[in-house]
Amino acid sequence: MLACGILAGSGSPGRAGAPVAPSLFEADASTRSSLFAQSAAQILDRDFTRSDVAFLLIDARTGALLASRWQDPQKSIAMGSLVKPFTALAYAEQHQFRYPTHICRGTRSGCWLPGGHGNIEITSAISGSCNSYFRMLTANMKGDDVAPVARRFGLEEPGAELAGPALCGIGNLWLTSPLRLSRAYLELVRRRNQPGVSELVAGMAQSAREGTGSQVGRLLEHSHALAKTGTAGYDGFVVVVVPAEQPEMLLLVRVHGVSGARASATAGRMLQRIEE
Repeated sequence: MLACGILAGSGSPGRAGAPVAPSLFEADASTRSSLFAQSAAQILDRDFTRSDVAFLLIDARTGALLASRWQDPQKSIAMGSLVKPFTALAYAEQHQFRYPTHICRGTRSGCWLPGGHGNIEITSAISGSCNSYFRMLTANMKGDDVAPVARRFGLEEPGAELAGPALCGIGNLWLTSPLRLSRAYLELVRRRNQPGVSELVAGMAQSAREGTGSQVGRLLEHSHALAKTGTAGYDGFVVVVVPAEQPEMLLLVRVHGVSGARASATAGRMLQRIEE
């Protein structure tokens, strides 16, 4: 587990006759969480000081903010494709939890990938953040269709006037705060066994292995991850939940001047350092 990877080597042997601090497994949960937060914050503050990088590190079990370098994480901003899973779930709830398949033809069908993703379903659409698939999915959707899911997951609601691609982060018109979005992803992962959600979480797992978030999977040696990337304006975003099987923390990263896929490399390096 990642927390153990940090804390197990954080103490020093006691001197003869001196009291020895409790081991990791003897310490209570609040002590472990506090030590982990301190250690993670020190690592990220020391090793990732670039002004173009912002991050939030959140305890996946409690939703508590462990470490942060984000000017105002409660200010609503556009985060591109990071809203796609919630739009997808809104669609599923209105269609008996059945997702359609689609043929992505790349630039011709409005995708960021010039050659296209080909025949694609929801899990691969999340993994590859396929704009063509989500243009199809939202063709007949309006803000009011997505609002119930947004409320349930604690997100700011999209404006009632929004429609179509704007509801999946294309156009950067649906704004929500980084802190709210991070906690919404934690709730999504908690509901991974619910109808319509399992496919989305499977897409995040696939993203970390071979999709737009694959830099995360390549850099983590001891943990599987869940990842989703997004791009808005000149900023790339990635949200990563680790470990995938029993989440302990969520990392949200924003890197200025790159795509979400490239931001995943920065997130991977951050988690790699914490894991070490």
